[in-house]
Amino acid sequence: MAKALAQMSELVRATSLRQVRLVCGVVLFAYVVSHLLNHALGNISVDAMEVGVYYHVLFWQFLPVAIIFYAAALIHMGLGVYALYQRRQFRWRTIEPLQLVLGLSIPALVMAHVIGVRLGQTLYGHQKLYPQELYLFFVASNRIWTMTILLIIAWVHGCIGIYFWLRLKPFFTRAAPYLLAAAVLIPTLALLGVYQGGRSVAIEADDGEWRTHNLTSRQVGTTAEANTLDRITGGLTIGYVGLLGLALAARGVRAWRERRGGMIALSYGNGKTVRVPKGLSVLEASLRHNVPHASVCGGRARCSTCRIRVIGDHGVLPEPSQREAFVLTRVGTTDPSIRLACQLRPTSDLSFFQLFTAHTLSANAQASTPARIGQERYLVSLFVDMRGSTQLAEKRLPFDTVFIVNRFLGAVSQAVIENGGQPNQFVGDGMLALFGLSTDPQTACRQALKAAAGIAAHVDELNELLSHDLRQPIRFGIGIHGGEVIIGDIGYRDHIVFTALGDAVNVAARLQDMTKTLACEAVISEEVRRTAGVADDSLPQQEVAIRGRDEPMAVRVVADVRGLTALVDGSERVAA
Repeated sequence: MAKALAQMSELVRATSLRQVRLVCGVVLFAYVVSHLLNHALGNISVDAMEVGVYYHVLFWQFLPVAIIFYAAALIHMGLGVYALYQRRQFRWRTIEPLQLVLGLSIPALVMAHVIGVRLGQTLYGHQKLYPQELYLFFVASNRIWTMTILLIIAWVHGCIGIYFWLRLKPFFTRAAPYLLAAAVLIPTLALLGVYQGGRSVAIEADDGEWRTHNLTSRQVGTTAEANTLDRITGGLTIGYVGLLGLALAARGVRAWRERRGGMIALSYGNGKTVRVPKGLSVLEASLRHNVPHASVCGGRARCSTCRIRVIGDHGVLPEPSQREAFVLTRVGTTDPSIRLACQLRPTSDLSFFQLFTAHTLSANAQASTPARIGQERYLVSLFVDMRGSTQLAEKRLPFDTVFIVNRFLGAVSQAVIENGGQPNQFVGDGMLALFGLSTDPQTACRQALKAAAGIAAHVDELNELLSHDLRQPIRFGIGIHGGEVIIGDIGYRDHIVFTALGDAVNVAARLQDMTKTLACEAVISEEVRRTAGVADDSLPQQEVAIRGRDEPMAVRVVADVRGLTALVDGSERVAA
């Protein structure tokens, strides 16, 4: 029970309002996709549209689904209005204020349709389906243009949200052409379907018998009922517009109070000082005054690249929010002087310096390759180090030593590449390899274990080849760990490299160091063993202390890595 409560608490700390809005938006977008695909059936016939809407309604009016849908709609709308109030800067990207404006316009445009169909059914038992709605759109009124505009706005708003959600995902580059095709085809087919269905209904509406069967008071209601629904629509629309006006008025009151509350000075530690009203976050202040400030996620508290270190007394600063505390804890920061610039809203003068320079990472950077900006994902890090290189160099010419080290690193790299990994960093006689850049976590863990066995095989061949020149065979140590890391371009100007940063990489390096004291060839984290699906009793377990971690970590000690391939193959056969 205590563990479940702790996990729930961690989930709450990790959840932000933006993530709640995203989940609600995905639910609504799924409804829009379903509705538009139903419209597209109009390219076949109105009868096909009616068959499709039967299953559409059957799913979306199923009570649990309906509760989720309407809750998502209300929450998403409420958070959109709150975002209008909360957002102080709209200069990060032009597309973000566009998305907000489009989203806020949807409730006003869809109000009449929702009241006419859903509330009409609830209050009066109306049965408005495609024939009735298409008749109203194409024959009885000119509302088709309003609905066309609504369809386009809702679709564009949803696509922008999906883009912001998926753009840093590892599969986005490969999936982008297909997503673009769907983004163009679905609304196009839907509009064509509505047009074709509307033409059919307009032709059939000339037949009095068709009107008798499809325009009864049971289906479309009476004039009095329509007037009542129109009054409800008008009242709710005025209420919603008033709510938006209230949010804008609240923004004005807040700005007035901030001006009356005085200005504060923010000093950037490089001689740059700006004066801003109280209440702005440090990142918003930077944007307002065009001061470059790193922020990969655009101020959403989804990364820590906007971190600053406060100079002087940090005791007067506001306490970190749950989200800020979670992010700082996630990156292993316990120093109270380190804060997130996007979350910190100082109330007094503040001096600080940025921990990440903004020459390649800025809140308003436009990157043609999102994967190079930085993305968080699960990777497996493999650190390998050559043992005894110092003794190796004692009685050899420098070039001879470099030759042997290069042959060792070549053998290691070959094993990594053969098993689907990518050699990433070379530090002296050691190397960091990454697995999982284009595979799922389980495959990445299995590839890393097989690569360790491959390293041993290639080093054995190298020892045999150099046996006439080596007093002792070349030995090595390997550390393997998997977890969430940030990958992207790191460096300065012409010295930028693609690499991974994060706790998982650091732990793999620590495990590699432990192979010396544990007298083994590899130390593998329990995380990698479990994710790879290797049997629990196949490798001896041990708990070790990791520098920088409060609790010991379970690892697997491998005296001879050559047997790892057989273990992985065995687990794959069991899984199959």
